[in-house]
Amino acid sequence: MPILNFLASEPLAFVLCALLLGLLIGSFLNVVVFRLPQMLMREWRSEAREILELPAGPQEAPFNLVLPNSQCPHCSYEIRPWENIPLVSYLFLRGKCSSCKAPIGLRYPLVELACGLLSAYVAWHFGFTWQAGTALVLTWGLLAMSLIDADHQLLPDALVLPLLWLGLIVNAFGVFTSLSDALWGTVAGYMSLWTVFWLFKLVTGKEGMGRGDFKLLALLGAWGGWQILPLTILLSSLVGAILGMIMLRLRNAETSTPIPFGPYLAIAGWIALLWGDAITSTYLQFAGFR
Repeated sequence: MPILNFLASEPLAFVLCALLLGLLIGSFLNVVVFRLPQMLMREWRSEAREILELPAGPQEAPFNLVLPNSQCPHCSYEIRPWENIPLVSYLFLRGKCSSCKAPIGLRYPLVELACGLLSAYVAWHFGFTWQAGTALVLTWGLLAMSLIDADHQLLPDALVLPLLWLGLIVNAFGVFTSLSDALWGTVAGYMSLWTVFWLFKLVTGKEGMGRGDFKLLALLGAWGGWQILPLTILLSSLVGAILGMIMLRLRNAETSTPIPFGPYLAIAGWIALLWGDAITSTYLQFAGFR
């Protein structure tokens, strides 16, 4: 197709297209992050009623990623399409609802901007390749999971498991690593944190992390192979320890306050997938092993 040939021959055009696509996806991710936990809660309540043989509750209006249309949380004003253009609408509306003038959270445009910039970087890093296309999907998924985990300390299987399987399928064609390395990366990723979880529980009697973290590290192993796991665990532990203490200080919270580990795993895994070889080579040279 002519447009694909054009994007393949013009790296800047490909990066700009990825930026625009990332902005649009970022707007959708805001919906996913807000609605998916509520959708899961509704599903859990329905399942609990069935298990406990309770009478069905009142009929609820459809609530999914499409319906109802986006509304202002303050006045329920239905947001028009031209008021939902990534970044542009926020700037045009000066960060306020066009109906009630209540402030729009700064997080919405920041998520859109972050998704756009990350998408542009992935396109620049990999070029017009299958690696770029699949890494974009992974980037969007990791961003959504990180935000949900930060809000609710939840890593939904609805996001984690499809991305895990997609990583194995992608590497069946050797996009990032061999299928064998991806398979063992999945196993090692899950079992490593599973082992830490049970050792910590046996020693302290407490659960030190959520089971969703096991699946997330397995997901990262499925995409990058077992080779990226040591760097991922090291980086996530360092970043988690530093930022975790900073957040506890800022919030004046107790050290026993739960801190979601998923965002740190996601960031570290993304870095390891893109720059793992370069970071490892630099460290080995610095340490005098090469």
